Amino acid sequence: MTELSSSDAARALLHWYAEMGVDEAVAAAPADLSGWTAADAASAPRIETVRTAKSPAAETAAAETATLSTDEAIKAAEASAAACDSFEALDAAVRAFDGCPLKAGAKNTVFTDGVPGADLLVIGEAPGADEDRLGKPFVGRAGQLLDRMLAAIGRSRSDNTLISNVIFWRPPANRTPTALETAICRPFVDRLIDLTAPKAVLIAGGAPLQAMLGVTGIMRARGVWREIETAGGARAPALPTYHPAFLLRQPAGKRLAWADLQSLEQRLKEH
Repeated sequence: MTELSSSDAARALLHWYAEMGVDEAVAAAPADLSGWTAADAASAPRIETVRTAKSPAAETAAAETATLSTDEAIKAAEASAAACDSFEALDAAVRAFDGCPLKAGAKNTVFTDGVPGADLLVIGEAPGADEDRLGKPFVGRAGQLLDRMLAAIGRSRSDNTLISNVIFWRPPANRTPTALETAICRPFVDRLIDLTAPKAVLIAGGAPLQAMLGVTGIMRARGVWREIETAGGARAPALPTYHPAFLLRQPAGKRLAWADLQSLEQRLKEH
């Protein structure tokens, strides 16, 4: 086995920290905990939680939703989504919703980016660190690759594409969203499709594949057109493909992803 130099090891550790969601330091220098005494521990810097002031109404709503069971949270999401008669109302409803436990640990709500009502809707998995920081989906390295993929078929979020996720708040350490978390957010995704009526939906990755279509195994499912049916009765053709983050790790998959994009382009042209 090849041993890493100290600088290479440091870079590898920093990369691992970034992947795990560590984005700030507690102290100016690292500490060797193996030799710590009780006095050392007592004098160590403390991490304090900063709370953002909320209005009394927001505090009351947060207290009510914090006690909801999963079933109650899903019903609350369904009622909130169903009450929206425009994209703007839905955007506001998602930002006001406190029924998903992930929101408590997130910096921002990450709902959509792009053109509401565009004929192409891209649905990914969940926000990462960059998305959580900026409040927009697909803005990190994977988002940059997605932009290049869309540009290859004449698409962009500034002109003719809307982008969202099945989860609107960053999961801890970028873990895969649970089935319960996606079930809570699903009514808002359904309503987004109802209101924007896309001609095609690009499903990016295994998590949204399962959440939106009830299908597992992106390797087998990619490239095969299916249909999303929302709770409101809307139907939209959907094409699963690899998530851009997967393509960054496995560049060999870009050939198949390109075939999926060509199929998507042809479908949009036909409709």
